[in-house]
Amino acid sequence: MSSHPTFLIVSFDGLRPDLISPELTPNLCRLQSLGVTLSNHGTVYPSETRSAFPSLVTGATTSRHGMVGNKYVDRSVSPPRYIDTADAVLLRKLDLESGGKLMSAATLGEILASEGRSLAVLATNTPGTTRFFHHKAEDFGHVRLSGHFREACTPDEVLAEAEARVGPLPPEPPKTEPDTVGQDWITSAFLNVVWPNYRPHVTILSYGEPDITSHFHGTCAEATRSIIIHCDRQFGRVLDWWEAEGRVEGVQLIAVSDHGHITGHTRVSVIDGLRDAGFRTGVAPAPDVDVVVVPGQVGALYLAEPSDEQIARLVARITEQPWCGPVFTRARNGIDGIAPGSLGNHLVFADHARAPDVSFSFRADDGVDPFGLIGGTFYDNDRRTGLGVHGGLHPKELAAVGIAAGSAFPAAGSASAVPSGICDFVPTILHLLEIGRPNTMSGRVLHELLWDTQKANAEIRREVFEASLGRFRQVLRRVQVGDATYVERGTAAS
Repeated sequence: MSSHPTFLIVSFDGLRPDLISPELTPNLCRLQSLGVTLSNHGTVYPSETRSAFPSLVTGATTSRHGMVGNKYVDRSVSPPRYIDTADAVLLRKLDLESGGKLMSAATLGEILASEGRSLAVLATNTPGTTRFFHHKAEDFGHVRLSGHFREACTPDEVLAEAEARVGPLPPEPPKTEPDTVGQDWITSAFLNVVWPNYRPHVTILSYGEPDITSHFHGTCAEATRSIIIHCDRQFGRVLDWWEAEGRVEGVQLIAVSDHGHITGHTRVSVIDGLRDAGFRTGVAPAPDVDVVVVPGQVGALYLAEPSDEQIARLVARITEQPWCGPVFTRARNGIDGIAPGSLGNHLVFADHARAPDVSFSFRADDGVDPFGLIGGTFYDNDRRTGLGVHGGLHPKELAAVGIAAGSAFPAAGSASAVPSGICDFVPTILHLLEIGRPNTMSGRVLHELLWDTQKANAEIRREVFEASLGRFRQVLRRVQVGDATYVERGTAAS
């Protein structure tokens, strides 16, 4: 074994921890028996993929890395522009335009490169998400392979090598069909090309399912169950390799997800609701638009003239609606937002220069969906009711998978109930690699997994924040472990 361990992070996009079972995920269950399960583990707000995975690789909340949502309005330029971060080519352009400041926190790939070490990425997510795992890979000659999208792959010779060995890059299947071929391709590319030929110090292997299938079929529909089983089977190939070879060579194996799903039960239109109140709305900045309503499951509202009065008027309007959940605006003090009824967006670590003037979650509840899973919500998209959504502050949206196995995590077959989050993995990896962590990181070292008994007994404190306006009342719950803070739940009622 080398003096420093190596790491493999395997991600399952959108997998709820309560769907891990011997029936659906026997191989993830096998990993649990070999490692430590984080049983009180969560993601960031908003609970969206292209906020959460940047948090994974920066060890930081959205307030620090700046990816405030899957889509946002960029007001650093005139006129302001609408950004969809699914576009890998656009993300590269934005990074170059900004002098390398697309992300406002140091990423794992950059930190490793500065120490002469490497990060490899293999992913079947959108091109933009794939780039986010290591957005500067081409600058360092590091490997980044997409299971579908050539524009997200680098270097060309490694892609050519993978295609020669594994087969041509498969086209992206229609969104209505579970993506099996992509998962097979990236698994084979890791096992047959990237690991044997390049031995990265850290690898991220990211399955883009069951997220897509959950969105188009439902949280635990037959198609969703089948793709969970399929991804687990591909992971089983990786786990077989790890048990036979990787573990002996010092590879530490970490399984994660970026968020969970709940079920959209009532479709609404935020644009129509605001239009009825006299706002001129649109989905992108334009001369005749007062309020940009960014499409998606997290309400992100950008005003053309974001005065305190206009923000308060907007909050007063949305808090009258039955679909309105927790609402955040820029801070007026340590708790309240500038608009009556809102909480400060710093409380959910969303106070970045790119943040919307008003952000809100749709009102969610603990109802049981048609598949027997807890969690339902209002939603705003063009799909039918009964399908999976995420982005907000329901505990089942915030819940994420976290399992760690290997020589660094000695308590095999155990579980840790200490609250933890997606920002904690990279600080822990850097600690084990004996690399200093930048001050941009908000996550903590998971000492309780390392049997680091001197440091594992951090104090746990819970906090509750409330705000109200008329009949609207919201409650936000957080938990602190040492210096790290995790958002546990946000609710609202009329």
